[in-house]
Amino acid sequence: MKNSDSETKTQGWGQKLPSLVGILYSEVKREYFPTEAQYVTEKDALAEAKIVAGYLERLGVRVKLYQGTPEVTAKLLRDKPEMVFNLVGSIRGQEYLASVIPGILEALDVPYTGAGILGESLDYNKFLVKELLQSHAVPVPRFQLFSSAQTVLDPRLRFPLMAKLNEIHGAVEISKGAVSYDERHLRERARFLIATYQQPVLVEEFIAGREFTAILLEGLNKKVYVGEKVFATDDPYEFATFEAQWEKTGETFTYRKYGDQPLVEQVKRAFDVLRMSDYGKFDIRFDQSGRYYFVDSNSNPAFGPKETDCALSNILDLYGIKFSEILKRLLLNTMRDAMGKEKLPIPDAGEGGVSPT
Repeated sequence: MKNSDSETKTQGWGQKLPSLVGILYSEVKREYFPTEAQYVTEKDALAEAKIVAGYLERLGVRVKLYQGTPEVTAKLLRDKPEMVFNLVGSIRGQEYLASVIPGILEALDVPYTGAGILGESLDYNKFLVKELLQSHAVPVPRFQLFSSAQTVLDPRLRFPLMAKLNEIHGAVEISKGAVSYDERHLRERARFLIATYQQPVLVEEFIAGREFTAILLEGLNKKVYVGEKVFATDDPYEFATFEAQWEKTGETFTYRKYGDQPLVEQVKRAFDVLRMSDYGKFDIRFDQSGRYYFVDSNSNPAFGPKETDCALSNILDLYGIKFSEILKRLLLNTMRDAMGKEKLPIPDAGEGGVSPT
């Protein structure tokens, strides 16, 4: 049963929630994607949008769902939602085109969640992200961009090396085979990735050690919540593969709370440097010498409650933060930001965590 009108208006904060909210999600067709693996990362876009819609409706908010394509412009002009949740991860299977969506919303003057045009554009160039982070003293592994399998290998790079798609997220092609221990394997891997996905490959030193995911939520202040990935073994060469995250095969993992103030400050700096907004996700390795390395970032990570099994909700659940609370804050802060008012703070669940030993 929905909340009464008076409850919906205030939600305990003395501020009215929007009455009509849109959710933009990816249009997904198998033929849009070069491989089954990339398709798998987006195939449930509509189902997950409906789950988020259900939570919003329980807050007393009317919801309309829209496929995130350029054609959505006419529908938004017709329906006039007060704000939208931007959950679009690709257009016609091309992830970098997702940055078109904030542009459309800006042009229509519709408030929305997530990063703006620049932040979303940066997100789909991992090489540029590494350059920006490095230039702002956020530690990253040594890296190089391969535009072809014949690119001359930087002699400063040390094996093992990991090859990643430069413009695709979702851990696509991040398997045990992504790690190379010699140059011959690296070039074979680069040749396959470039030919299959028609994009450059980011090659970076593989950091043996522990692995973390950090979620930053933005309100009046920024709060960082870190989850350490716990594998079945203590093998420092273990990492979260595509198979573990999407197929639930191979070496799966759970999360546990983790806290370290220097890491929190680095996450905040990275969030600002990469022009993220509202929320962001970072994957980090911690080597055996006690050094952190940022290995991936996402300005528009999978967004949903715990039943969607996304990193954001799994980690926030460790800190006792309910998905409904995050939705309320995003609703209110997005509207306040559109009116030029100061944002509300994120619910305080305590930092918790453990020391980086």
